[in-house]
Amino acid sequence: MAHGMKRRTVLAGLAALALATRVWAAAQPRIVILHSGFPRRTPIDRLFEALRALGYEDGRTATIALHGAEGDSARLTALVAQIAAETPDVVIGLTTPAVGALKQGGVTAPVVFAFVSDPVALGIVASLARPGANFTGVSYSDAVLGGKRLELLADALPGMRRLAVLWGRQFPDNQAIVANITGAASTRGIEVVSRALDGPDDLAAAFADAARVGAQGAIFLSDNTLLSHRKEIAALALRHRLPSMHSYLFEVEDGSLMYYGPDIDESYRRVAALADRILKGARPANLPVEEPTVFRLAINLKTASAFGITIPPTLLARADEVIE
Repeated sequence: MAHGMKRRTVLAGLAALALATRVWAAAQPRIVILHSGFPRRTPIDRLFEALRALGYEDGRTATIALHGAEGDSARLTALVAQIAAETPDVVIGLTTPAVGALKQGGVTAPVVFAFVSDPVALGIVASLARPGANFTGVSYSDAVLGGKRLELLADALPGMRRLAVLWGRQFPDNQAIVANITGAASTRGIEVVSRALDGPDDLAAAFADAARVGAQGAIFLSDNTLLSHRKEIAALALRHRLPSMHSYLFEVEDGSLMYYGPDIDESYRRVAALADRILKGARPANLPVEEPTVFRLAINLKTASAFGITIPPTLLARADEVIE
């Protein structure tokens, strides 16, 4: 009798534990991160750190799923359909193609985006102040960054008269940035040669084309298919004597000459903070889209030396990061 009671008590205890585990798992926030490229080849760990700092740790206090479409539009569409069916508590959409696909795919879960240059022009939100639906986030800047990048590269290369702009087709934002660079260049008397890139296999030809037309420097606008070829891009720039300006700090850490753009860590921290507010009950429609406030300039002095360039002291003094 006592043995049967003991067994029933143990079984009841196990059932209660199983139920508590299920309730705890259900209560855990479900966060999905969608990137249109190869997220593991980017500093995505910094987003996980930002979420952890706010109390969201995968497998402990939250369920965090990371998906990368690897630059494949069919895979991106399939991932969006999967996310729409799962209805997570919040989706973090990284890059314009990913966020555009989430919008087109009719995802109803709240979406916080990052690395989208102009979310209003792309129809992601109604306005920055009043997003109006289930999307909000942090813009990656707007196209005017193109002009700023040109100005900084021209300061590093005072005699530059012809500039190549090499840009990946996969990021729709790149075209607007090219137009901004071209406008800024004309006021400085610099001629721009624009060359769209059709993926990694086109890199060598694009750099050869830029050198053939006599470009003295390059602004490189990457995309999903090109980001993991950073070392090859740096080597091609050096081989063709094209000192280059880039959009992401890790491109310069991997050997390219210069970077100017919004601070990625700040973008990730603010995206995590917006996701946290939504998980605590705020509606995306009422959370204004935030714009970057911290911009960084990085210069790789080792690369400058390989090019035989002396960076003006005034420009070096402005750099947030100098790689030696």
